[in-house]
Amino acid sequence: MIELNALRYRWPGASHDCLDIDALRVAAGRTLFLHGPSGGGKSTLLGLLAGVLLPSAGTVSLLGTNWATLSGARRDAFRADHVGYIFQQFNLLPYLSVLDNVLLPCRFSGLRRQRAAAAAGSPQAAAGALLQRVGLSEALWTRRAATLSVGQQQRVAAARALIGQPELVIADEPTSALDSALRDSFMALLLQQCRDVGSTLVFVSHDERLAALFDHSLSLPQINRATQAAAA
Repeated sequence: MIELNALRYRWPGASHDCLDIDALRVAAGRTLFLHGPSGGGKSTLLGLLAGVLLPSAGTVSLLGTNWATLSGARRDAFRADHVGYIFQQFNLLPYLSVLDNVLLPCRFSGLRRQRAAAAAGSPQAAAGALLQRVGLSEALWTRRAATLSVGQQQRVAAARALIGQPELVIADEPTSALDSALRDSFMALLLQQCRDVGSTLVFVSHDERLAALFDHSLSLPQINRATQAAAA
């Protein structure tokens, strides 16, 4: 699913690399927990995995496709088809309804629209089924996203990332604003949904207590030679 080789990334104007990873491979359908200190490059790595950023050197491939071989427009289309992303601050469109927020990936990706329709009869039905599964009643679906609680917004963000069965789901510290009860229920839901449809999950958090829930756990400082060089 994911393959990194000789990856280096340096922010424009920086004097040194922030990421230097020899190799990383994640098989299809597996779940990976990635942890490390704040400022250690975790979100930068997720941006590279999703093709939002391109490496300064080396390759990042998803489903056998090297992101750097695609034009900007093709990267956007490929990402929309194959990647669901849960942001730390959720990034919902506040003026849209809950249902319309969940349906956004289907507006940008014909493939995910087709998959959603095949799974539930229509994209709208698929969105409704996901919202029910994440515990949001139908009475909330027409409300603007901005009117929801933090926990409710997070569940909408998860449903949006999962609709249309993307091959890769990326989650960037999505539980950081949740209490322990909401965190535990969210994790159970996210992991089960990814396993049900065979999505690969890459989950970033500084909370190492969650690592036991995943197939694999990696510490970014341990695999990032740039961090090791800075420490030395």
